Amino acid sequence: MTEHTTSGPDSTAGSAVETGDTAAAVLAGNPTHSNEDVRKTYREQAATMARLDPLNGLLTGRYRRRLFGTASGRVLDVACGVGTNERYLPEDCAYVGVDISPDMLAKARERLAGRRRAITLQKMDAHDLDCPDDSFDTVISSLSTCTFPDPLTALAEMGRVCRPDGRVLLLEHGRSSVGPIAQFQDWRADAHFRKHHCRWNQEPLEVIERSPLAAVDHSTAALGVLTAIEARPE
Repeated sequence: MTEHTTSGPDSTAGSAVETGDTAAAVLAGNPTHSNEDVRKTYREQAATMARLDPLNGLLTGRYRRRLFGTASGRVLDVACGVGTNERYLPEDCAYVGVDISPDMLAKARERLAGRRRAITLQKMDAHDLDCPDDSFDTVISSLSTCTFPDPLTALAEMGRVCRPDGRVLLLEHGRSSVGPIAQFQDWRADAHFRKHHCRWNQEPLEVIERSPLAAVDHSTAALGVLTAIEARPE
């Protein structure tokens, strides 16, 4: 893999999925943003996210372990951030983490230094992964589809680089199944997006259903806010 800076939504690069009306349906009612917006957001927030990672582990660690603990072989972590998911993988997995934010990758390198497993970290755009087809046994990602400017293209890329008999494991957050919490998310959705470029009231399963991936299992937790999804390339 080489360092990759092509921005899917910022360029005219071809994609494995034709977004068009399907992407419009997924993003309906949401503001639009670009990869540069995401880079800027995480440039401002990388240090805070690294500092709060222990709290993140406290809140979501059990769900990450339950899902990503089933990964096998060579694992690609798309939008890896500060490298939070690495510690939940089985010891015999090789780990490749990619992210569009150099600031998040810098924090990941600090945190993952000295690990015994084989670890590679690369700057890469989730919408246009610089990886060969069918090159990973497992592809994982967490809390990311809400932030991708074009989630369907990113999911198509995950499917492309995953072996046909491999798995795509996603831990996503979205609109709560509890009425008052969901109403609060809807009320704050625009303000939350302006600050974090995150669609926090998305419906993760609807996004997957419109993508080229086939969901084979899912479960919800944390009052319906978190959704764990096992999918396969179609």
